Amino acid sequence: MTIERLLIVGTSHIARESIEKVRKAVSEHDPDIIAVELDRNRLASLMMGKKRQKASLSLISKIGVKGFLFLVLASWMQRKLGQFVKLEPGSDMLEAVRLAKKENKKIALIDQDIQITLSKFSKSLSWGERWHFVVDLFRGLINPKKEFNKLGMDTLDLTKVPTDEIIIKMMSFFEIRYPNLFRVLVTERNSYMARRLYRIMIDNPMSKVVAVVGAGHEKEMTRLVQSLFESNGGITYSQSYNVG
Repeated sequence: MTIERLLIVGTSHIARESIEKVRKAVSEHDPDIIAVELDRNRLASLMMGKKRQKASLSLISKIGVKGFLFLVLASWMQRKLGQFVKLEPGSDMLEAVRLAKKENKKIALIDQDIQITLSKFSKSLSWGERWHFVVDLFRGLINPKKEFNKLGMDTLDLTKVPTDEIIIKMMSFFEIRYPNLFRVLVTERNSYMARRLYRIMIDNPMSKVVAVVGAGHEKEMTRLVQSLFESNGGITYSQSYNVG
């Protein structure tokens, strides 16, 4: 049996092209359910837009100091990149949610609770990875062009979703340089979101699903969803492509 009900769309959270890819996927696939790489807290934050509150120090008791610092730094970087491309970070996810509401589709939040992810982040960050972060930050500030070239990002256009080649290079660098962080931020979340998608499709056997996730998650999630179906009845997964 071949599943043709699921389409995973890889996007960039600050690329204007991502909005068009989401619209095209929804228009062409006409899903009953739109799944997004969000949890309730992140969705609420995105919905607040420019009114969103800054990270409260009270979060430290829940996610740890390192998780809190990562949250602050990541939020700051996304805002700066968003200002550069004149697009609010997370606009791809917001567009998916907007379309779901406009067209009366079901919305599925498939990502792990961000507080759980950041708590794991705090516990997993090794001293070696902290040192690598300082070194990489210093090198990036001194010679950003050289660091971009090393990752094959010298031709990166922030307004577009990165190519598969760039994604592979970036993910490989991240996995080798920061293995514990890669496990928490990528590997474990891929597994969590794939299981969520599998459960959604099992619980809704007649429904078509479009899942909008970061481009770095798309390939592995595709493999994991396929593996889940194959190990539970020989079902295969056919929609393994990005929306062009």
